[in-house]
Amino acid sequence: MGNSLDQARHIRLTAAGVLVSFGIIYGDIGTSPLYVFKAIIGNRAISEELVLGGMSCVFWTLTLITTFKYVYLALNSDNKGEGGIFALYALVRRYKAAWVIFPAIIGCATMIADGFITPAISISAAVEGLKINYPSLPTVPIVITILVLLFFFQQFGTNIVGKTFGPIMMIWFVMIGGLGFTYLLSDLSVLRAVNPIYAWNLLTNYPEGFWLLGEVFLCTTGAEALYSDLGHCGKGNVRMGWGVVKIALLLNYFGQAAWLLSQKGNILNGQIPFYSIVPQPFLNLSVVIATMAAVIASQALISGTFTLVNEAMKLKLWPSTKVRYPSQLKGQIYIPAINWVLMAGTIGVIWIFKESSAMEGAYGLAITLNMLMTTTLLVFYFSTAMHSRIRTIAIGLIFFTLESLFLISNFHKFEQGGWFTYSIAVILFVMMFVLLKARHLRERHTEFVDLKHYIPLIKDLQADNSIPKEATNLVYMSVANSKRYIDSNIVYSIFKKRPKRADVYWFVHVDTVDSPYTSKYSVDTIIPKKCFFVRIKLGFKADHRVNLLFNKILHDLAETSEIDLISHYDSLNKHSMPADFKFVILHSLASVDSEISTFDNLVIQGYRYIKKHSLSTEEMYGLELANVEVENVPIMVGPPAKVRIKREREESEREKEMRYHGHMN
Repeated sequence: MGNSLDQARHIRLTAAGVLVSFGIIYGDIGTSPLYVFKAIIGNRAISEELVLGGMSCVFWTLTLITTFKYVYLALNSDNKGEGGIFALYALVRRYKAAWVIFPAIIGCATMIADGFITPAISISAAVEGLKINYPSLPTVPIVITILVLLFFFQQFGTNIVGKTFGPIMMIWFVMIGGLGFTYLLSDLSVLRAVNPIYAWNLLTNYPEGFWLLGEVFLCTTGAEALYSDLGHCGKGNVRMGWGVVKIALLLNYFGQAAWLLSQKGNILNGQIPFYSIVPQPFLNLSVVIATMAAVIASQALISGTFTLVNEAMKLKLWPSTKVRYPSQLKGQIYIPAINWVLMAGTIGVIWIFKESSAMEGAYGLAITLNMLMTTTLLVFYFSTAMHSRIRTIAIGLIFFTLESLFLISNFHKFEQGGWFTYSIAVILFVMMFVLLKARHLRERHTEFVDLKHYIPLIKDLQADNSIPKEATNLVYMSVANSKRYIDSNIVYSIFKKRPKRADVYWFVHVDTVDSPYTSKYSVDTIIPKKCFFVRIKLGFKADHRVNLLFNKILHDLAETSEIDLISHYDSLNKHSMPADFKFVILHSLASVDSEISTFDNLVIQGYRYIKKHSLSTEEMYGLELANVEVENVPIMVGPPAKVRIKREREESEREKEMRYHGHMN
């Protein structure tokens, strides 16, 4: 189990590793040339100031944000070889700063929200190249068909198809680099755009030039994937891959800029700069390759969303959802509910916006907020873990300034479609916030009792034949993470609600730890062969199928003769039948006797609604086929409600008679 960690940390730099990184990591940012210059130029008259200024902005955005922030700084902030917003959160939460959870969940919400746009805009921009030769061709049905097939095949895994992703993306990058280089040779003067003065002039002197930053930002929207998918490829392969990809991207952007300069004074009027530098005989083939690259970019984003949601679930920041493992490919998962919601959302985007040019308004706005959250956690990490004040100040000044400018410039997109991604992001944030606050409420009001005080009681209960046996082995999932203490809810269930006699009691606690692939356990014997406390430590990327893990632990203990897995019933024991197990799942419910604030009440109501539509606890632990009993246990989440009542005593006959005579007198 420890090998996964070593593999994640020590993936060596190889040609094959770089090729894999093309297919997994660079799809989103690699397909951005399809729409970036089209968005920057828009319906404006093509001018040297606009083209060179836009090219300069693209060059420095890819250099400062993608290369310096993500490829250099973020990749050096890995968590034992793993990257992404939750890996970074796991790195910094050990410093006991409670606020760091909020950048993490905002980053998660905005990244998933932008995922509704990425497949739609990438595939639409690619397929729209067909309109050059076939102007009347309706592209919307084609795009929707591709999306439906893409999401439908997620359930079968991408083990076979995945092997072709790297080579196809390599063909794509060679193609876009070659096309750009060919056109760049026709006008090498565009290389002047490397000078940042052209970017400065565009933003300060060109009419409404500052707002063009929102379109420029589209060139780096896939940068987060370089960090979040680090564990699949390794740091060296990601960096070497980016060297190749950046050259191909810049060659293509410079080639498009050279073509645009040849169109000075004109308006695009539906022309697509990317396809305008493609030779006419090669056009249809380039559309096919572009569409395949866009599908791969979408596939990588969908898989990344599954991983992100799975990590959020393990950190108890996402409702419990069914997770499947469709292939033997390391780390590959499939979450049906997320898959179909994403499909419905992306098809909705196609129907609402129709064309990629209309989607540009919705694209990028949420991801700027995501990047700001990553910067926030990076700055905190460097200031605490690295103790580098000068570096921290420099990073903070550069990237908070840059990304704040991008965020402000993107605000004009809100009415153009940004409302769509922000609405989704807000809904997701509220859901995760409710789960977070509900967990804090439960933890704050869950009481623990000293287990040693109950050991004599457990022994007496096990020996009391007047109480029917509940099961041979009775298993409780414990919140307490130490053998010294146990949840008062468990004591309530065993002794008070209905006495539950068993031959062996098990208290199992599952810890999600900061190391991504940790999978360890420890066993404390409370009463030899009669009562055990099991603590399972799992990383936020490790497999959390508790039932399978618990069975493995039982067999380990049986091999060392610490327990007996043969049935204790005489009739079954002589046939060596396995012992029976019963799992008791305790659900904590806020007691109706609690007096709570309006805010806490809203949190509790929201939590109950989310739980009602989530996977049950027994299914989450893989216990749906086991002998399971679910119990509701009330907990006080506030002071007890104050009630008043006065005893009314009934008068005796003598008292009534005396009162009557007193009244008459």
